[in-house]
Amino acid sequence: MSYSEIIYQVERRIATITLNRPDQLNAWTRTMETEVRAAMTQATADDDVRVIVLTGAGRGFCAGADMNLLNSVIDGDAAPRAPENAQPGGIAGGLDMPPDFHLRYAYFPTVPKPIIAAINGPAAGLGLIMALYCDVRFAADNAVFTTAFSRRGLIAEHGVSWLLPALIGHGHALDLLLSARKVRAPEALSMGLINQMHPQDEFMTAVYAYAEEMATMVSPRSIGVMKRQVYRATLQSLEEATMVANGEMPGSFVSEDFKEGVAHFVERRAANFSGR
Repeated sequence: MSYSEIIYQVERRIATITLNRPDQLNAWTRTMETEVRAAMTQATADDDVRVIVLTGAGRGFCAGADMNLLNSVIDGDAAPRAPENAQPGGIAGGLDMPPDFHLRYAYFPTVPKPIIAAINGPAAGLGLIMALYCDVRFAADNAVFTTAFSRRGLIAEHGVSWLLPALIGHGHALDLLLSARKVRAPEALSMGLINQMHPQDEFMTAVYAYAEEMATMVSPRSIGVMKRQVYRATLQSLEEATMVANGEMPGSFVSEDFKEGVAHFVERRAANFSGR
């Protein structure tokens, strides 16, 4: 499939999705929205892909919604936005998840492969939300984050009022949402908004080292099951989560990946997981 506003590449079992409007700091458009979903679907269907990296071209990750799009909404020229309550569904061939993860931007958890946000620069508004829906977040040390919404007369969009408290706690979430102040990478790391921070010139090397380790040393079957467990657990009690885990264990014990996981450890060799 050809893309106009993203770049899709696969190398060493890692699919990289690059938002590609660098002159606009990769501001989000409807075309980009459609293409990112298509690329996530493509990566899900490709057995050669084990890990997905989402990043931005140039000096930014994503500056949020394109201002031309926002202006068209003000002028009444834009087509109505898809209602957030509409359920386009999870990714085709992806994980079986509750309806909460079938909404417009909340589908990332249905992708059965780990998604790493490689935040190479500013991440604002909707751009920040897309990073939050990723499973893991790495940032360059010069990255800057802002919710932006309150400074545009908007509200906490697309589930960010749920995402932020879950990741960084109630107090930090209200701080970032109400003030819309800029948060630099060191502070983002200290509050848990990102998992790792690296110097700009070493940043992507660190991202791909982490991704390659997951692509070669970790069971794809385990990743898919655990990802489903963790996201479902956000809507479960401890008892429910434990019962789900107990139900998953027998399948793990008879899987090919379990046999390989034991064999490569005992034989002191590199793993060769099949995902089955």
